[in-house]
Amino acid sequence: MANDHPSRPARRGFLKAGGAAVAAGASLGAGLGTPQAALGKTPAHHADPHMAVEPFYGAHQGGIVTPQQSHTYVAALDLTTDKRDDVIALLRAWTEAAARLTPGGTAAPLPPGDDKPAPDAGDVLGLGPCGLTITFGFGPGLFTHDGKDRYGLAARRPAALVDLPRFNGDQLITEKTGGDLFIQACANDQQVAFHAVRQLARLGYGVATMRWGQSGFVSGPRGQTPRNLMGFKDGTNNPSTAKPQLMNEFVWAGAADAPWMEGGTYTVVRRIRITLEHWDNTELGFQEQVFGRHKYSGAPIGKKNEFDPVDLKEEDKEGNPVIPENSHVRLSNQASNNGAQILRRSYSYNEGTNFYIERWPPWRQETEYDAGLIFVAHQSDPRTGFIPINGKLAKFDLMNQFTTHVGSAVFAVPPGAKPGSYIGAGLFET
Repeated sequence: MANDHPSRPARRGFLKAGGAAVAAGASLGAGLGTPQAALGKTPAHHADPHMAVEPFYGAHQGGIVTPQQSHTYVAALDLTTDKRDDVIALLRAWTEAAARLTPGGTAAPLPPGDDKPAPDAGDVLGLGPCGLTITFGFGPGLFTHDGKDRYGLAARRPAALVDLPRFNGDQLITEKTGGDLFIQACANDQQVAFHAVRQLARLGYGVATMRWGQSGFVSGPRGQTPRNLMGFKDGTNNPSTAKPQLMNEFVWAGAADAPWMEGGTYTVVRRIRITLEHWDNTELGFQEQVFGRHKYSGAPIGKKNEFDPVDLKEEDKEGNPVIPENSHVRLSNQASNNGAQILRRSYSYNEGTNFYIERWPPWRQETEYDAGLIFVAHQSDPRTGFIPINGKLAKFDLMNQFTTHVGSAVFAVPPGAKPGSYIGAGLFET
């Protein structure tokens, strides 16, 4: 293959470790009944994203195929109780609180007196619903922990809820990996998303403790593919959420060995550190070779428009692939993975800076960004989705010299709850 690409930057960067109680327009008093939006009746689209309301109850949980909001807060908790009834009580409390929070209410009715702590911090009063969705999931530790079946659920663990393998290049940090329970709050306001997780975690005191939490953001006009911190559009090749047949094939879980998961999904969360200092000093042409797309238009290399088909067979005049063999687009493409697809719903993150000292010549000392991507992928089965796709990327992707996976988790996300029931009820009911 002719080497007419810009020279690759030094790999030193790759070796670094680490990579309201008010609602829309109308009063939703904290002591009133469940709003219509929470009952699964989708309200009309609101032009103001702060006044948008997403239903909580429904066949599927929100925050999966919901149009992506601008902010997220994802968190995992570890269960500390050994009582099954405590877990059920927590899930009931979470369901009731989420149904109140999503239309812009508080986690519980606000008391008239001041003789005890309020059941909600009140930091989002007046901010509006902000399109809030709250998604819950169950990690492998809910089913077995240290080899023990602590809640009598081991036999009901879906085969698809596998422990993720260690991928090539992983530098996972224990404190950012795993978890028994998962909460994802997405909203059009950063404080609203964090507030939701904060109140739910508070309800878990004495039963579950926070393992890790991470905030994230996306920017850009509605209806357009957002750009990640590397400046490229992220999610162009997603299966269309507007096509139910694709969602049924690639996203929604079946009921083969776990009937309680029918209509749910399996969610993989990865915290990916990006060495932006290294990336920002890389030639544009090489960046496009890494992705396999033109940076500004988002089009596949050799094409003009973002959604032009990716042609993996196209060659240049010298017989070389137009889209490089080790580009991200080629390796992750459906045609390169036996037809497999996953639904990416990722967010960028920025945690400020860290001081870094190299331990090899020239022994540089510098302050670098702690920033990157909260990779979130939904699929019907990780064994045919994320695991084989990422296994290939971890070995061959040119992007690996700029990214490091430092956090990882997998969760079974059950179907949506019905009014009067609770999230995951099918798992606990016999």
